[in-house]
Amino acid sequence: MSLFLGRRMLPSHTDILNRKILVPTPYLSPLPLPSPREVHFWYMVPDGVNDASLLDQYSELLSPSERNNVFEMKDRRSWKGALLARALLRTTLSRYTRGKVSPSSLRFKKNKYGKPEVDWQYDGQWVPPSLHFNISHTSSLIACGVTLDVPVGIDIEEKQRRLKNDILSFTRRYFSTCEVEFLRAIEDPENQRQEFVKLWTLKEAYVKALGRGFSAAPFSKFSIQFRENEITVEAPDDSENLTSNWKFELFELDGSHYAAVCIEKDKIIEGRGREPMRLKVWKTLPFVDDECVSEKDAVISLNGLS
Repeated sequence: MSLFLGRRMLPSHTDILNRKILVPTPYLSPLPLPSPREVHFWYMVPDGVNDASLLDQYSELLSPSERNNVFEMKDRRSWKGALLARALLRTTLSRYTRGKVSPSSLRFKKNKYGKPEVDWQYDGQWVPPSLHFNISHTSSLIACGVTLDVPVGIDIEEKQRRLKNDILSFTRRYFSTCEVEFLRAIEDPENQRQEFVKLWTLKEAYVKALGRGFSAAPFSKFSIQFRENEITVEAPDDSENLTSNWKFELFELDGSHYAAVCIEKDKIIEGRGREPMRLKVWKTLPFVDDECVSEKDAVISLNGLS
């Protein structure tokens, strides 16, 4: 049984789970590793994936447990989004292994806080890169951020995201006092809503970069600040888990989403001062098309804007 979508037949979760694929996995172009203080940001649009054979190929990349978890979801949008998120992660990380590791052979583990990491399997002749990654998704966009040697957190939110409840009532519970006052000072309701979404996106990216979970980094205990074209975080001096040594990039993506990236703040490098964060953005449909959009209208920096 398949679900009809436009002129194509989109398979049901049962179809994909039971189907045996005989065609080889297409080739992925390898990429150089991110340089120091560089973030590679990959994203894809779920609504642009309507081809049954492509979904089959993505399904074959997953481990048996991943496939079971994905296809236990009965809602089509849910299992399709979960499938694409796993496929995006695997194909993205594989690009940085110089062809040594295929997307399907990647293995993952969790650190003591539950944050996923790559569990490299190698024979000792090749030293795997110290890649860090983070994924985020909405119903309309899926993203993956990759760095080398430095923790990273990313978040994406729809620009039109709305709350059922009053914004200020909601933020009193989850935001710091100064963030609530910042929002309260914005008189126009639409501007206030947009600034709320930006703040939420930044706070999510920060907590995910810390990698210790929401209980160890509650939203109300730290503050995001816009200062002189730089976004900073203020954390209590006595906090065991929250720190201020982080740098942010906030940008508009595809005209429809806000995206935030958080990495450890630049370290002093002898003779070079502080290196700024560098961001490279690709829009991808794995095995089909990749487009670098960093210098295009699809990516608009919002750092320092409020």
